[in-house]
Amino acid sequence: MSKRFTAVSVALTAVVAFLVGLILAGEFTPVPVVSSAPRAAPPHAAVARTGGIPAAPMVVSFADVAERMNAAVVNIDATSRGAGPTDPRYQRRGNGPADGPLPRDLDAPRQGAGSGFIIDRAGYVLTNFHMIEAAQRITVTLADGRTFKGEVVGTDPAIDVALLRLPGARDLPEAPLGNSDDLRVGEWVCAIGNPLGYVHSVTVGVVSFIGRKLFDPSLDDYIQTDAAINFGNSGGPLINARGEVVGINSAISSRASNIGFAVPINQAVAILPQLKTRGRVSRGYMGVYLTDVTPSLQRSLNLGVARGALVQDVTPGSPAERAGLRIYDVILNVEGREVDGNEPLIRDISAREPGSVARLEVMRDGRRHSFNVKLAERPVHDEETGLDPLGNPTRERAPEPPPSVPLGLSVRELDRRFTGRLDIPESVQGVMVARVDPTGSAYAASIHRGFIIMEINRKPVRSIADYQRIVSAAAPGDVLAIYYYDPTLAQRFVTTVTVE
Repeated sequence: MSKRFTAVSVALTAVVAFLVGLILAGEFTPVPVVSSAPRAAPPHAAVARTGGIPAAPMVVSFADVAERMNAAVVNIDATSRGAGPTDPRYQRRGNGPADGPLPRDLDAPRQGAGSGFIIDRAGYVLTNFHMIEAAQRITVTLADGRTFKGEVVGTDPAIDVALLRLPGARDLPEAPLGNSDDLRVGEWVCAIGNPLGYVHSVTVGVVSFIGRKLFDPSLDDYIQTDAAINFGNSGGPLINARGEVVGINSAISSRASNIGFAVPINQAVAILPQLKTRGRVSRGYMGVYLTDVTPSLQRSLNLGVARGALVQDVTPGSPAERAGLRIYDVILNVEGREVDGNEPLIRDISAREPGSVARLEVMRDGRRHSFNVKLAERPVHDEETGLDPLGNPTRERAPEPPPSVPLGLSVRELDRRFTGRLDIPESVQGVMVARVDPTGSAYAASIHRGFIIMEINRKPVRSIADYQRIVSAAAPGDVLAIYYYDPTLAQRFVTTVTVE
């Protein structure tokens, strides 16, 4: 009995000694008690080490940003003797300038209040063009209460920017300018301005969208934000979390109080040299209306290329017409640089000097061609439409036939007496859209009443019979390329509609 007890004791002692040795040597670690467990590393720390989504930055205090920026934000009062502004932002529906609608009495003295910000210690101020348009007197009030008479140095109505100078001012606080190309949707921004006369009000929100088109699709690149921009905010700065100006507050939606728009600061900075030296901006111009090459267009028009800018219309007498460009041409590159879509091409041409020559490579009916286009100066867009604010003809209408299947459109023959009142060119031949079924596929493709359908899949449409014959031959699922004329813009476009 004593021998067995002794053997067991020796064995237990050996096991205990072995385990103690492992612990001391670091080969075995007992399970820790829960209450003494070390704190787990935050998930973003592990992600940062593995190259995944970067760690979220610390929350920035816009109180500090506003404190630094307030001194560079100014209040602008613009007074004229009458004849209200002609800027198209006062005449379009859906969105309006941030400083109010067009006065009812155009002959009455007009007084507008808005904002601006100092960009140079010598007294240069950026604001909106529509703020100071036709103003005979401009008064600029600084945050410290000093007032100056503002002088217009230069304006660019196309992107709604104006540059002012404050004579006699020096050593002014200037707002640091950021890089609007670095903005991302969801990024925090704040707006400072004088809404409804409440000077130096600060609102905070996020960037909701980048590159919004409002008035001129060829140039607009608006930043959309839900930071409140109200009447009187026009011309004020949109500021990022680093305290840099990334936009000029310009417009608000008339249908929602929390949708505002700002001109990207990079757009304004790019034209500052011309504003200072010429007082205006000259942009290169070809005289074509473009759209991106989409899979639907490539399929329906048998384009043979999956990228580039498709020519929808060529303005009579324009540089493009003189160079030989035609509708359905696909511009592939400029000076050897590839063109991925119509917007990069427009920016490229607009940045060139009028009178310079742009060498284009074009795909036409499956073959490549080269064209040298001598650019003209971009003209001021004509806002006369001949249609009511909803884009519908303002004169009498013929009886409307029922919608035609399968696109959900009703069309009618062109009446030249009617189209003459709308100043539609004689070269525009086709059928006019009389009604659009909201449940049809054409409605989803943004075909509107008053449009004139000229071609479908490059086949001329000269009558209702032509239209019915082409559309009836299409099978469900087919994609139709519709070439049409929009009287509201006096332009031709190409869009695609899928047959249902």
